[in-house]
Amino acid sequence: MRAVVLLSLIAVALAQQPSQCPGPSAFSGRFRRIDRERQYFVDGRIWYDELNRRVREFEAEEIGRDREFIDRLVLYNLNIEYTVNLRNRTCTVSAPRRPFVPYGVPPDARFQGEGTAGVVGKPGEEVTLAMFSGTFSGENYFVSVTEPDCFPVQFGLLGNQSFFHQE
Repeated sequence: MRAVVLLSLIAVALAQQPSQCPGPSAFSGRFRRIDRERQYFVDGRIWYDELNRRVREFEAEEIGRDREFIDRLVLYNLNIEYTVNLRNRTCTVSAPRRPFVPYGVPPDARFQGEGTAGVVGKPGEEVTLAMFSGTFSGENYFVSVTEPDCFPVQFGLLGNQSFFHQE
């Protein structure tokens, strides 16, 4: 009888741990990148298409007192990134700066913890976040998603020569 109770408690505890989820296959949204030490601030919009591996970002970027407006289209299937500086009207074509990483939680991700943002106990004023981490294409990543919908809130990628963080 004790063994049955113990196994039941273990099953209930394991059932409480959030599992990996694929996230949306296409979405649009807003994001920010901030580095106060370097006086770097970006306010942007993103359009994401996982099926065709395409990402488009429009960024209003401030570095110190300089302000740039960047329109970036990354076509991962073609291994091409177009970057248009709208202020000085230049277009740069290059290979993508980062590997394609699907938004959401990859199957091999490790659950790190869970938290709540907003006013707890007030309907419609809180969201539960699940945090995961792992390795993708040789680079470490971390991701936070909403529970239970798996909408991406925060993503970071840390490689040998690069760091990328987006909210």
